[in-house]
Amino acid sequence: MEIDPVTLAILKGRFEQIADEMDATLFRSAFNPIIAEAHDASHGLYDAETGDTLVQGKSGLPIFVGVMAFAVKAVIRKAAAQGGVNEGDVWIFNDPYDGGTHLSDFRLVKPVFRNGAVFCYLASVGHWHDVGGNVPGNYNPAATECFQEGMLIPPVKLYDRGEFRQDVVDILTANSRQPMSLYGDLNGQINAMDLGEKRLSALLDEYGVPTARGALAALKARAATMMRAQISNLPSGTISAEDWLDNDGIDDVPLKIALDMTIEGDKMILDFTRSSPACRGPVNISRATTIAACYVALKHIFGDVPANAGVLEPVEFRIDDDSLLSVKAPKPVGGYTETILRLIDVMFQAVAQVAPKSAMACAYGTINALSLAGHRANGARWVMFSFFGGGHGAHGAGDGLNHGNAPISTATIPPLEILESAYPIRFTKWALRPDSGGAGLYRGGLGAIYEISLLEQEADVFLFGERGKVPPRGVVGGGDAATNRFFFEQADGEHTPPMVSKMVGIHIEKGQYVRLETPGGGGYGDAQQRDPEAVRADVIEGYVSAEAACEAYGVVISTDGSVDQAATSTLRKERAA
Repeated sequence: MEIDPVTLAILKGRFEQIADEMDATLFRSAFNPIIAEAHDASHGLYDAETGDTLVQGKSGLPIFVGVMAFAVKAVIRKAAAQGGVNEGDVWIFNDPYDGGTHLSDFRLVKPVFRNGAVFCYLASVGHWHDVGGNVPGNYNPAATECFQEGMLIPPVKLYDRGEFRQDVVDILTANSRQPMSLYGDLNGQINAMDLGEKRLSALLDEYGVPTARGALAALKARAATMMRAQISNLPSGTISAEDWLDNDGIDDVPLKIALDMTIEGDKMILDFTRSSPACRGPVNISRATTIAACYVALKHIFGDVPANAGVLEPVEFRIDDDSLLSVKAPKPVGGYTETILRLIDVMFQAVAQVAPKSAMACAYGTINALSLAGHRANGARWVMFSFFGGGHGAHGAGDGLNHGNAPISTATIPPLEILESAYPIRFTKWALRPDSGGAGLYRGGLGAIYEISLLEQEADVFLFGERGKVPPRGVVGGGDAATNRFFFEQADGEHTPPMVSKMVGIHIEKGQYVRLETPGGGGYGDAQQRDPEAVRADVIEGYVSAEAACEAYGVVISTDGSVDQAATSTLRKERAA
């Protein structure tokens, strides 16, 4: 069906608004700060037959939107095996091997009917506070199978022909350390789905099914056409990039993420077959999660392409079945965030070799999932889970963002006021980390320093991070950023984790602290070409020390804070010789 450009633009905005309103509904009603404040959730519209992404919200996590297409496909398969989908059905599950990410992320999928047939599916996903397993908050860096990470729920009906199944909810709440948080988040997702169906029904009443379907098909075709055009602008041939994970939390051995990107006209082949095999620890991911991470990276690189399944039409994936990028149950996958960040890094590094103007240096590359858990004086259980920020990579148009969130998401770092009000902790430091951004013509963004002191009598601490050994890379000649560092205090002094970026069940007592010093982003271009006055401004702001200005940038700062032009010129000439 032919859709005129004005109608197409209007419907594009209307569809996106539906997903955006679903996001906002959940963010405002969730009990869990990771959803309510950090926005670790997402919503979208998906194809009735294929499950492909049609529309995504602008406020939710892009990685969720990409994986949710596989979740909807799983529901379509399950419904077909049970005789079909019915009006009023809502499916719930968190299976990370069948359209999921890790066990904390619960998905709801709801068919929207029109004239007796499914028009599309609405889907909601949110990171629940605690879903059982060995570690409060569920980021278990020592897991060797998924059963140690939490409860695994396959696709089951939460609503059957409109009838709410309380027995399913009873199972879920019985397996959580924070049942009221779980119940509140679940109801927030249900309300978001109800609002989405209401808004979509109003749109279909106004425009009709044929026009709405035609618009969605046109948007998908447009994304595929634009993606092919972007690919065809790249030089043909194969380019390669490699990066590393610190370890898998079990064996202290680095794991390789390797990409061979081949451009053949308007087709792109992403070959990950040189990557490490599946490992014992929880940095494995499913094939669906790998593809979704590449989708996010492509959207970063080619930002003008509409966000739907058309982005992936000209892209072929080659992933070995025994790779850590394509595992099946019961291999642990709880630390999937760390691995998909490295996937995005190798995508950035590969594109930088052939399209430097479109390239971005690597961001800080870890969410630093931190859990503190214990009991209050009245015996009540408390579990704090949060993730933390770092520097973003520099790019061809300027410096990287200081203290941003990971490029897998549009989530925000929870405010310290919220965390302090919800849990018996106090932030004694929350600051930018000097000299953590990679040097370059454009400087990488700065990481941060977070120091958290315990106010209750005792607690156990769990950390799941990365980039403790291999730093975030610069591109186009830019320097690498600082690595990740973690410290914890006990009676005998300050310590660091034996696995550098991962630890389980470290006991601390009242007044003792944990401290994160997160990586910055990589630099872009030759640091010796950076404007000395820009380096001076960084020194004044405290972003770069005078010592680093000299060592990394070849800029000599006088005692009065000005640039010593003669000394700087001499130093840079010596380095260029």
